[in-house]
Amino acid sequence: MKIAIVGTGYVGLVSGTCFAECGVDVTCIDINEEKINKLRQCIMPIYEPGLEEMVQRNINDGRLHFSTDLTEVLDDVEIVFTAVGTPSDEDGSADLSYVLEVARTIGKNMNNYVLVVTKSTVPVGTAQKVRETIESEQQKRGVNIEFDVASNPEFLKEGAALKDFMSPDRVVVGTDSTRARKLMERLYKPFMLNSFRVIFMDIPSAEMTKYAANAMLATRISFMNDIANLCEKVGADVRSVRAGITSDARIGSKFMYPGCGYGGSCFPKDVKALIHTGHENDCPMKVVEAVEAVNESQKHTLFNKLCEHFGSSEALAGKTIALWGLSFKPETDDMREAPALILINELLAAGAKIQTFDPIAMNEAKRRLGENPAITYGKDKYAVTEKADALVIATEWKTFRVPSWERVVENMKGNTVIDGRNIYDPAELNRYGLNYYCIGHRPYRV
Repeated sequence: MKIAIVGTGYVGLVSGTCFAECGVDVTCIDINEEKINKLRQCIMPIYEPGLEEMVQRNINDGRLHFSTDLTEVLDDVEIVFTAVGTPSDEDGSADLSYVLEVARTIGKNMNNYVLVVTKSTVPVGTAQKVRETIESEQQKRGVNIEFDVASNPEFLKEGAALKDFMSPDRVVVGTDSTRARKLMERLYKPFMLNSFRVIFMDIPSAEMTKYAANAMLATRISFMNDIANLCEKVGADVRSVRAGITSDARIGSKFMYPGCGYGGSCFPKDVKALIHTGHENDCPMKVVEAVEAVNESQKHTLFNKLCEHFGSSEALAGKTIALWGLSFKPETDDMREAPALILINELLAAGAKIQTFDPIAMNEAKRRLGENPAITYGKDKYAVTEKADALVIATEWKTFRVPSWERVVENMKGNTVIDGRNIYDPAELNRYGLNYYCIGHRPYRV
């Protein structure tokens, strides 16, 4: 079976590599020539555990190819996946220009049947626009070549994407064609040998499923952050509250951790797009709007706790803040909408100096933030605590979970830790003479 995947971002590259791993002949396509040349040399544009090794293996075995031109392979493939970006416009809507450009290319150049599958996260109704675009291009050519469209949203977690793809809990496919359904069953069967579970539905429902899933997960995070903020006011401990409510099987524990806000490429963008779709259809998404508002506020909590400790934002001028973690979550270098970025910008505006370390994301941070004498990138987590007035944890990388507090205390000038992910034992830090601020409890001061 031969397929093409247009777009070599997170979704396209992971999907193409995993399909190749199961024996499919895959060509990944991107208009960025430099990116494609690097991929041919197995130089990764993203960090994902295990991805580089899998890409190299499938290049070597001749199943994974890279190209800048879809038309070169269009006559040879049965399925074309669209996995291009759909960034948010200023009004929160998803920009479909890249998706529709792929459709135009297919309509202009196709000579045989092809199934066009949208894997990008897109609003309801996009598949119909793809269909109309292809038909329009065929009409200009005076041809009528059969094709189908389908929706196949992805549900990958950054940092665990290979496992999620190779052993999915479900595969959602929206299609209105028997031929397309059989092709998708054939493509996905290797991933489902133990429990073959492809959920077929109509195309609009598949498109909505992706947004609904991410909105629900974002809702759970914002709900716990709302509860955590109230716990701080009334003297409750959100860790105890979380243990009490997540033991209820109807609620469960996943995505019920308070913190300094969600980020990444999916939740912020998809929540905004769902809100926009609601307004377009005169159906305001009141819960989802509140979810977004809570999250935007929560991203300021680390800075606010620093201001609380030092007395004001003005008091941060000249202070040195050690920052552990830059990526929006562990096991990725993705800093899109990362809470650490919000904190860094607020600290810079307040006149503070930042000493930061992240196991993977420091190059990405340098790319985003540029050269700034107020930001120092350390060689390890201890180096950045030298003469720091406070230590802030923004990302719960494993390397940060059990540090030597003796070394931290010895290095630091101050004695305050702001834990944005609630990963430490307050009593332990207090024993080392450290003030401890977390999410969902009043400060543990020495």
